[in-house]
Amino acid sequence: MDVSKRIVIHGAGSVGCYIGGWLAAAGLPVTFLGRPGIQREIAANGMLLTDQEGRQHRFEPGEVDYRTDPQVLSEATLILVTVKSEGTPDAIAEIQRHAREGVPVVSLQNGVRNVATLRDGLGEARVIAGMVPFNVAHTKAGHWHRGTSGELHVEHGPLLDIYVPWFEKAGLPLLRMADVVGTQWGKLLLNLNNPINALSGRPLRAQLGESGYRQCLALCIEEALQCMTDAGIALPADIGLVPPAEMIGLLRLPDEDYARLVGERHKIDEQARSSMWEDLEQGRPTEIEYLSGEIVALAASLGREAPFNAKARTLIRAAEQGGRRDWTGLELLQQFKDAGKIAGDADR
Repeated sequence: MDVSKRIVIHGAGSVGCYIGGWLAAAGLPVTFLGRPGIQREIAANGMLLTDQEGRQHRFEPGEVDYRTDPQVLSEATLILVTVKSEGTPDAIAEIQRHAREGVPVVSLQNGVRNVATLRDGLGEARVIAGMVPFNVAHTKAGHWHRGTSGELHVEHGPLLDIYVPWFEKAGLPLLRMADVVGTQWGKLLLNLNNPINALSGRPLRAQLGESGYRQCLALCIEEALQCMTDAGIALPADIGLVPPAEMIGLLRLPDEDYARLVGERHKIDEQARSSMWEDLEQGRPTEIEYLSGEIVALAASLGREAPFNAKARTLIRAAEQGGRRDWTGLELLQQFKDAGKIAGDADR
């Protein structure tokens, strides 16, 4: 395998540090491009990578090439974009300014619009759609932990051929697909739990173990699925553990039945939390507009409302301004039911 290749992780937060870290552990030259705060953190603590299966790797501070100057993009032979969705325009400008012409760019971001935005700015041929199905938590200084399972999805094409063995060696095999768009919408469905988890203040496993929170998620997914169906968006049958319609039924089961039927198959460890919870913890803007907000926008394009996803967006916006982030499952469910009732009254 050719070690003259260099990957630059553009927007190296939790997902970027985790993926780039394991590629570096496999022996590939990797440079992380991100925030000064994380650079200082790694300089003081090094980098520890762990996962739910017990795998781990530690880098000493001097072993991690973490930079904040986008000029490092000039060294890249492959760019993995992991910036938050709202940072995509800035990432495009930096790639245009510094990267060599034609260097492949892979979007490993949440949301469904980033690939189109990248292609508009950088050209169709060099941008590759991708999707990260697993959760990565920044658990303490210098430590990034993967708490759920899943394989990286990327569009099939020749630009990544020489890197596929490196991802395999890193324990990050690439599931290559002809079209990732449906998969991205499928992940968006699952990511509708991000605001619910952030509003609960609880780890993912504990939150999903409570019926009230799951019923909130079922309402959001059901609403989103209806919009996607009516908009002609085709979803893959294998998102999550079961098809989306069946998932809604499972989420509405009593706690004991849910734990019995789903808990053993859906491996989530005790440290896993949503990235939106982490954003609120750090006082950063969230990606709510690119998750719940995307469903609200899709509903509007169909001439309707999406009251449950709109309520999730409203509560997260309030949380960004210091609002409540410790709702019980029953309290949060009442908020959603009230939103649905108001929307129903308005339709009459």
